[in-house]
Order: sequence, then C-alpha cells, then structure tokens
Amino acid sequence: MAEQVKVTLVKSTSGRLKNHKACVAGLGLRRMHHSRVVAATPENMGMINKVSYLLKVEEA
Repeated sequence: MAEQVKVTLVKSTSGRLKNHKACVAGLGLRRMHHSRVVAATPENMGMINKVSYLLKVEEA
C-alpha cells in the first residue's frame, strides 16, 4: 500500500499567489484547519513542498 500523509491547512490562503492557492485546492483543502489524507506521490509531495509554510504535515 502506498505511503500516506495527513495535511492540515494552518494558515489562510487569502492574499497568497494564485499558484499557491491552486496547490492547496489540488490537495483537497478548502478552509482553515481542514485536514486530508493524501498519497505520498511525487506530484502531491511537490505541492506540499511548495506551500509547506501554510500546512502542517503528519504521517497517516
């Protein structure tokens, strides 16, 4: 089974770059303190790295 990570949005996307907002939406996060469990694929990890300053990341 693929490795999974839990991502939580801890800072607002208000006033952020359009690409950063798109990464947050691509991870399935909609609002502050919303969490999702996503597969640790290279695509998802790239999005997580780009907006890491907005997220809290834990192993799921």
